[in-house]
Amino acid sequence: MKTECSRRSERAARKDPIPPPPGGILWSLVGDIRMVLTLPAALTMQVAHPAVGAGVDDHSVFRTDPWGRGERSLASLQLWVYGGEEAVEEGRRLRRLHRTIQGTDAHGRTYHALSPAFYSWVHATGYPVFRYAQRYLGRPFTEAQERQLYAEWLQVGRILGIHDRDMPQTIEEFWPYYRTVLDEELEQGAVVRELLFPERPMPAPDRGPRPLLLLLRLTWPWLYPRFARLRRFLTIGLMPPEARRALGLEWTAAQERTLRRCGRVVRVAVPMLPERLRYMPIARRARRAARRARQRYGM
Repeated sequence: MKTECSRRSERAARKDPIPPPPGGILWSLVGDIRMVLTLPAALTMQVAHPAVGAGVDDHSVFRTDPWGRGERSLASLQLWVYGGEEAVEEGRRLRRLHRTIQGTDAHGRTYHALSPAFYSWVHATGYPVFRYAQRYLGRPFTEAQERQLYAEWLQVGRILGIHDRDMPQTIEEFWPYYRTVLDEELEQGAVVRELLFPERPMPAPDRGPRPLLLLLRLTWPWLYPRFARLRRFLTIGLMPPEARRALGLEWTAAQERTLRRCGRVVRVAVPMLPERLRYMPIARRARRAARRARQRYGM
């Protein structure tokens, strides 16, 4: 039976991109349930780019099937890190899915979802959001950990089919690129406003145990406004301040104090949970398999 090490060597020989390694920063970070809290901030930064926002506006089902889209996006993200050989195929599947996504943005400019500048920006948003949110939801990264996180995020970019020439290869190269996109490209477009200040409610959740779904349907008219406020609070609060400023989003000192208090609770409570509750299913299975492999081969 092949070990993960031998499989990774074979992928390298075939020149397939290699997912981030077991035991790395993303291995611990991406499957943790706290990750769910950070995704809306990254998504909002992505669609703030006019081309990405137009693609989502024209082609996404985020209005008609928000829960399904969220579930599929979360599963895809998990596969990039924990999928092993499936990670490469997931990256290929996403590129096939995006081949036909093209059109004209709000400024009359043509876009294609796989244009390197646009596709790379969607990937790039993960790094600053992970880095910033960690200050509230976990222990802040050291400089060495930030560099390791960025190196692993580059590996994820390769899984997605992004060429190295289209990704800043070091942190020193990343920050000028990031600031340029914030200053010259991002705007509070229609999709950003719809995500943060929706005029119509989302449908009630449609996934989960039937008794829970029934309860949610009955209480959703009361729950939804509170859910929307919480989502907006976390989206803006866990977004890096420079991105907030680029989008003209208000964030008060009182909100910052509330976020810090919430972060302290999450930071203490989540690590105390058993792994079956702390990690999402794909991550949990991959972590269990990695432990078994280490025990079997004495690694």
